[in-house]
Amino acid sequence: MPDRIKYTMTESVRTMPLCNSCDLVDRGNAVSFDVVYCGRVSRGFAIRFEGQVYAYLNQCAHVPMEMDYQPNRFFDSSGHWLMCATHGAIYRPQTGECRGGPCRGGLIKIALTEHDDVVHWHTASNLQPIEF
Repeated sequence: MPDRIKYTMTESVRTMPLCNSCDLVDRGNAVSFDVVYCGRVSRGFAIRFEGQVYAYLNQCAHVPMEMDYQPNRFFDSSGHWLMCATHGAIYRPQTGECRGGPCRGGLIKIALTEHDDVVHWHTASNLQPIEF
């Protein structure tokens, strides 16, 4: 978790610090985090691909199961695709679009920004942080 925690609000969207930029290595391990999606606690994950950061709900579009084959491992052996370990569905890292295997649609995207060496995720009407 970043040393500098700063929450910002724009209308109903909050910006939540997720990790330091250096925690996301290109085509490497993801950083996982908890979210409330449509009223249920779920896991999200953030990755870096070709220098850009992306985040998705950790839920296969085929059957809503977590996708990582080992904790925080989502890339296939080529490093070009995100892959569901259970179903073999593959997704484009940049968009979450299904490109092969059993799936319906694509991954649920979580908006991210990166500034001052910190990656932040953005809430939405159906995506909120876990409040303690």
